[in-house]
Amino acid sequence: MKTDWRKSSRSGAINDEACVEVAGLIGGVAIRDSKDPGGGRLRVSGDQFGCLLDRIKAGALDRP
Repeated sequence: MKTDWRKSSRSGAINDEACVEVAGLIGGVAIRDSKDPGGGRLRVSGDQFGCLLDRIKAGALDRP
């Protein structure tokens, strides 16, 4: 089964690899580093992904 990875439209050009990609899965979401697409992947539930997005939007994970 092919996984359809998506990159943020805010990441820049199509060849911009300085971001993460996400893919919808049955019962959750997979997250991977664009610079290392063959590397490790993080699988989270839909609720966990929603909480992560909320924290990102609120700036809670911004570097000082």
